[in-house]
Amino acid sequence: MGQARTSLPHLHADASRARPHSTAPARPSAEADQDPSTWLPPATGYRCQYATDWVADKTRWGLSIDTAEADALSDLLGTCPNMPITVATAR
Repeated sequence: MGQARTSLPHLHADASRARPHSTAPARPSAEADQDPSTWLPPATGYRCQYATDWVADKTRWGLSIDTAEADALSDLLGTCPNMPITVATAR
């Protein structure tokens, strides 16, 4: 709700390979390439959800978490009372 819908991604040639190209705005690389130790959502009310989603995704796909990331998540999740972490099974 409230979000604009975009058409299906268009494919375009990029050098020797094709890759999806969406008309949706891209996430700024300042946030896309960082983990919770270096970036948190500016909306403080969303930070607990962001942290639980991060842990769930890392768990679901068996991805590692480095020390700085683990420390940041531990500190952040310590401020999230009774926030469950739900992990969907990877297929």
